[in-house]
Amino acid sequence: MFNTAPPIITPYLEHARAHYPALLAPRPADSHKGTFGTVGIIGGAEGMAGAAILAGTAALQTGCGKAVIGFNQSEAPVVHSRPELITDTATHAVKRTDIRTWIAGCGLGQNENAARALHALWNGDCPQLILDADAIHLLVNYPKLFPPTKRADLVLTPHPGEAAHLLDVGIGQIQGNRSWAAREIANRYRAWVVLKGHETVISSARGFLHVNHTGNPGLATAGSGDVLAGIIGSLLAQNIPAEEAVSAGVWLHGAAAEILSAAQIGPIGLLAGEITEAVRWLRNRLSAAVQMQI
Repeated sequence: MFNTAPPIITPYLEHARAHYPALLAPRPADSHKGTFGTVGIIGGAEGMAGAAILAGTAALQTGCGKAVIGFNQSEAPVVHSRPELITDTATHAVKRTDIRTWIAGCGLGQNENAARALHALWNGDCPQLILDADAIHLLVNYPKLFPPTKRADLVLTPHPGEAAHLLDVGIGQIQGNRSWAAREIANRYRAWVVLKGHETVISSARGFLHVNHTGNPGLATAGSGDVLAGIIGSLLAQNIPAEEAVSAGVWLHGAAAEILSAAQIGPIGLLAGEITEAVRWLRNRLSAAVQMQI
């Protein structure tokens, strides 16, 4: 992965030990793909298939057992570059009962089919649902379709423009008080909120508030948000509680960008797909380091 010497991981190991111990757990010898959960992604409308593929790939490379993509298209495209992904149409995929965590919005579009698919997930039995990008706009634009929910783990991952839409304010007001904005969205939607941007803010309706300090400008690249949604969804599917999984996903996403920059892969020209590879590398290095110290 690296053309130069791999970065020092000691600071990341110490931080993960203190805050995200679930990331360090070894894989049981008798585990199988079902052990680590299935992530479902609804997205990938015409011309935007890559967004859903990035999210699915991130989910797999972060460690879930399976990833299913329901494309918002009349026929599911064949993903030759990533045969590990299970592909279907959104209409059929939302009927699956084996999904532990759903992600909706990555390239989803905002047409009627998109609204129907999201409505099916909103009213479904899966307790874990992540809304990103187009799904956030649908949530605001069709309020009657999405009444307040008591879902245990609803996660919203807006960038500042989407946060402004959620609160019906200007982007300047969001950026002027990011902690307030994250907390207000969390309370309004009874959700975990990841307000993306420099020093991403994570908040929950239960009073949790945290500012993440990993990352660099390399994350300002197409598909980076799709990758983040896939990472968080994967950790939730692996039965890591939201109290740890949401913040850990943001931390991993930023740490991966730092590691890539240290290896002279970015920040300029960093590709979203490279972030997922660095996340996989880091999780494996952290787990291996812990085992060597035991």
